[in-house]
Amino acid sequence: MSKQSRHQQHWVAFSTLLKREIRRFIRIWPQTILPPAITMTLYFIIFGNLIGSRIGEMGGFSYMEYIVPGIIMMAVINNAYANVASSFFSAKFQNHIEELIVAPIPNYLILAGYVAGGTARGLCVGVIVTLVSLFFTHLPIEHIFITLSMVVLSAILFAIGGFINAIYARSFDEISIIPTFILTPLTYLGGVFYSIDLLPDFWQNVSLLNPILYMVNSFRYGMLGISDIPIEAAFAIILLVIVILTSFAMYLLNKGTGIRS
Repeated sequence: MSKQSRHQQHWVAFSTLLKREIRRFIRIWPQTILPPAITMTLYFIIFGNLIGSRIGEMGGFSYMEYIVPGIIMMAVINNAYANVASSFFSAKFQNHIEELIVAPIPNYLILAGYVAGGTARGLCVGVIVTLVSLFFTHLPIEHIFITLSMVVLSAILFAIGGFINAIYARSFDEISIIPTFILTPLTYLGGVFYSIDLLPDFWQNVSLLNPILYMVNSFRYGMLGISDIPIEAAFAIILLVIVILTSFAMYLLNKGTGIRS
């Protein structure tokens, strides 16, 4: 097989896997797209309108404007993670993952296809939540490149995390363990609803260990132009974590962990 033919075969495999993932979450949109949109709308109403009116300004912006970037980012990372975790585990559970294993495509394309699908769902929900937020407040964008690049990188990172979760999971219950006990606490403690400048020095230092803090603040900087952390450091950390998780996911795939008995 020529090099060109092999590249074409790989592209067909990747695009087919990506289209399947997109069709999957669109087909069951009442379960994948509608619930997060409703949940985030409740955040806007409760935290933004009701509680925000009592809090006042934060960082020179109304409380509603301040929390909108964090809520959008929260929706993106949760859905990117959940899409890959549920989809890849379902492939294992239903035994059609074997079709991918025996197919003449490299493992990195399998990972890329699932991650791209999870990223697509995360961004799709992010766009919907952004549109919903416009009913509640004005949403400026100060730095468009930082805004778009950070939301895409964040979706990729958590899509890879969902892939790793699905590899290790042995039941559907284990799919929900990490989102419930790790992802949700890190999200709420990641500066979505507050500035870490309000915390004592000790807890500010502890918060700096939370990767979601860097995503939320960078995304907020892209929109509002304010951040609690250096933007350059945030991008460096996110890219480093993506490289580490990608390497680990490829190691697990090549080893056959959780796939080959």
